[in-house]
Amino acid sequence: MSEQQDQSRAGVPGDPGPETVDAWPREGAEAGETATGGRRYRPRERFWPYVEVPEEPTDEEIAALDPDLREELFGPSRRPFSITIAFPRFDREDYPSAVAAARRASEYSETGSGESFRHRARFWPRDVERLRDLWDVVGNLDQVDVLVDDRPVPYARELWLPLFWFLLLR
Repeated sequence: MSEQQDQSRAGVPGDPGPETVDAWPREGAEAGETATGGRRYRPRERFWPYVEVPEEPTDEEIAALDPDLREELFGPSRRPFSITIAFPRFDREDYPSAVAAARRASEYSETGSGESFRHRARFWPRDVERLRDLWDVVGNLDQVDVLVDDRPVPYARELWLPLFWFLLLR
């Protein structure tokens, strides 16, 4: 490109300009140098380690998938209807009893760290008493999520949980 063309293109958005134009390395130049002698990039001092990735996902990886994605990948699940209670750490004297009640769930997991830490307890219809025990402790917290079949649904607290309580009458 001539000097006149360089000046006419100066200030054009998206144009890298003559300083960063890729050029073939000059003979005897180090890796990363251009023909003019300047560096195009700074080489890294370390390399990313290669990791052996299993071909099949683990049970924990499958459980962590979004329910819609899991259904698309593996077909409809054969799990029974479930209610999941997810709650963060909280500063009250009944926190240890809430964690103990959550650990008695059909499925229990801890996700996140720091401020995003959550206890997740999934209950099947046969575990309605254990769900009620946990809800008695954490039900008045604003940060509690109620998921129906792992999905946030409207009125989960106000509609779905009271419907689940009807199973107590069995």
